[in-house]
Amino acid sequence: MASPSKGGCAIPKRWGVYVHIPFCRQKCFYCDFASFAGRERDEAPYIRALCGELRREGALYRSRWGAPATVYIGGGTPSVLPLHLMEELLVNLREVLFMGDPSAMEAVEFTIECNPGTVSEAGFRLMRQGGVNRLSFGVQTFDDALLESIGRIHTARDARQGIEWARAAGFRNISMDLIYGLPTQTLAGFRRDMEQMLALVPAHISVYGLQVESGTVFARWQQEGTLLLPDEATCEAMYDLMASRLPAKGYERYEISNFAKVGCESRHNLSYWQDVPYLGLGAAAHSYLDGQRYGNAEQIEAYLDGAADGSARREEEPATREIQMEEFVFLALRTSQGIEKERFQKKFGVTLDAVYAEAIHAMKKKGLLHESETHVALTPLGMKYGNLVFAAFLL
Repeated sequence: MASPSKGGCAIPKRWGVYVHIPFCRQKCFYCDFASFAGRERDEAPYIRALCGELRREGALYRSRWGAPATVYIGGGTPSVLPLHLMEELLVNLREVLFMGDPSAMEAVEFTIECNPGTVSEAGFRLMRQGGVNRLSFGVQTFDDALLESIGRIHTARDARQGIEWARAAGFRNISMDLIYGLPTQTLAGFRRDMEQMLALVPAHISVYGLQVESGTVFARWQQEGTLLLPDEATCEAMYDLMASRLPAKGYERYEISNFAKVGCESRHNLSYWQDVPYLGLGAAAHSYLDGQRYGNAEQIEAYLDGAADGSARREEEPATREIQMEEFVFLALRTSQGIEKERFQKKFGVTLDAVYAEAIHAMKKKGLLHESETHVALTPLGMKYGNLVFAAFLL
């Protein structure tokens, strides 16, 4: 990987760090992320390798740009790590990225993903003492039978208990995930999920429509004709319920799938959508630095082999100018703010209208986009049918 001292790029206003923990107790039937079950023997060598990559790459960017604005530990299931390995990881992150100064972490959003089936009171205390200040719980549904049928290892009671433990440990910024369109799920069942989640009063809620991804158990079942998904009208009704109910309860929609109490938006995820640089650490992690994308080896063995000397990290094929423009507008359009015209022009040296006037006009005519002097953004209808808009912006 090239040294950050090369290229003469301006210091960014902020940057982020993503840390990937690829371990889980059981692979969910819908999951196509880089995660692996039954690999407990690799956890200790993996954390050692990851901390080595952190000391090499993280220190490099810390010396250039200062402390990151956000840190996000995702997976996989980070909360499966034994406490001594979690502590080793948190200590290294604090020492490398924040020079061992706890006060330097106070303004940083530091998130860790948790599976309610792999958490403990002691674990939450350790995370909080280690600088973590935001939790993301993968709840998905409060229907125990449905949880089992999609490969989750927790129950609704586990989710409620986990939230209680987290709050007792001092966490206030808690996010929870739901999925709609699950096999055999009904509108009434999804409504119950929504109400049970709202009763827990999280600061942030993410709601995703199920996507059947290739290579997953669900994809195989779909091919075999045994995956019983709700029909399109039911899924649309679930979406409409989400889009109306959450704002009515004080959760502002700031991205297609994300809602938050004021001031509790995920700053880390916003950085992805706003073209902010980030450093990815761990197997399958990706980085976006100095306008160049990098990717780490996905398989644990390949990552362990290459982490020591940096060969696990590879510079990806540079994107064409057209692809860069597409990525920019797709990510920006996911947010409620939309595309900032001035930012597009500064990045590409051409106005947004010069490239996308026809697409903007067509989508405005359909009621899927609205435009101001400074921005182009999805309407509520555009949020619902975002894929139609994204297709129109393909060059």
